Amino acid sequence: MSRYSRREFIKAGVGLGAASIVAGKAAPASIQTTPATTGVVRVVSSGNGIRATEKAMGLLKTGADPLDAVIAGVNIVEDDPDDMSVGYGGLPNEDGIVELDASVMHGPTHDAGAVASLRNIRNPSKVAKLVMERSDHVLLVGEGALRFAKAHGFKEEDLLTEKAREIWLRWKENLSEGDNWFPPPPEKMAAELRPFLFTYGTINCVAINERGDLAGVTTTSGLSFKIPGRVGDSPIIGAGLYVDNEIGAAGSTGRGEANILNLGSYSVVDFMGHGLSPEEACLKTLERIAVKTKLEPRLLTEDGRPSFGLNFYAINKKGEYGSACMWSGGKYAVHDGAENRLRDSAYLYKGK
Repeated sequence: MSRYSRREFIKAGVGLGAASIVAGKAAPASIQTTPATTGVVRVVSSGNGIRATEKAMGLLKTGADPLDAVIAGVNIVEDDPDDMSVGYGGLPNEDGIVELDASVMHGPTHDAGAVASLRNIRNPSKVAKLVMERSDHVLLVGEGALRFAKAHGFKEEDLLTEKAREIWLRWKENLSEGDNWFPPPPEKMAAELRPFLFTYGTINCVAINERGDLAGVTTTSGLSFKIPGRVGDSPIIGAGLYVDNEIGAAGSTGRGEANILNLGSYSVVDFMGHGLSPEEACLKTLERIAVKTKLEPRLLTEDGRPSFGLNFYAINKKGEYGSACMWSGGKYAVHDGAENRLRDSAYLYKGK
């Protein structure tokens, strides 16, 4: 059986009109979106995404593609230096360098793109979309991701804000009593910096338009003070994000390692495909992760429960939505087309 080379395959698509092939992928004009079945428009995001849901809904109401809408929404948070878990202003790795991860997934084409350990580019979600659209790959990392971004016109900038630098420096100074870094007197440690000394942090946003098409994005600066090169769940399709246009979409925030080991977002979508509501699917996935965590005693509390936080956000084909957290107290943002507000997430365990 003869095979086309990639270049021959691309050339073979020229002149095929609506079925033309561009860079090995179907041209946008050829996308056959799902027939209108719901008529509902919804946007769901993590608790730090109330501005993202507002922005995304505004775009959806003008007919924008759901992926473009959710990316524009999270860009607000990526650009905000006061959100220290995402984009510009995110907390750095242990060397004081900000490394960003992001993924996007488009329901109508079942295509995805992602970047990991990306430095000096404040909007990794935009680069992830370009990986999806302008390459034959799904995930680019490190230097390769940076070169790809620069090739498409992104400009490098220092993402370490003064506030993030101060927090990193305080962490470094208090890391060990046996090193040569001396911390300042306790009163010099500004109270507003203390809550940020350790954080996972991320924003996820998923949406459905009136045609019933789904899309999602997850973007993060990852675990604060991580080992350089550490990659969490956010850029991993099936872990930090998953979209099936016939079923629903889901994303996550929290401990990425636990999520990667269990492909949590894929699990949520799969459970929805078997008839569970979005909230039930999120809880069922957390139950599965909790059971597996019992095999790792160092990650358990004294009473045998997971010691970490992990949160899921989901929406199904009908426009129903839900969220669940490992521990109580979580919130998520929802714009249902009429109202944009924070809602309480369901939870697996009640905190003290």
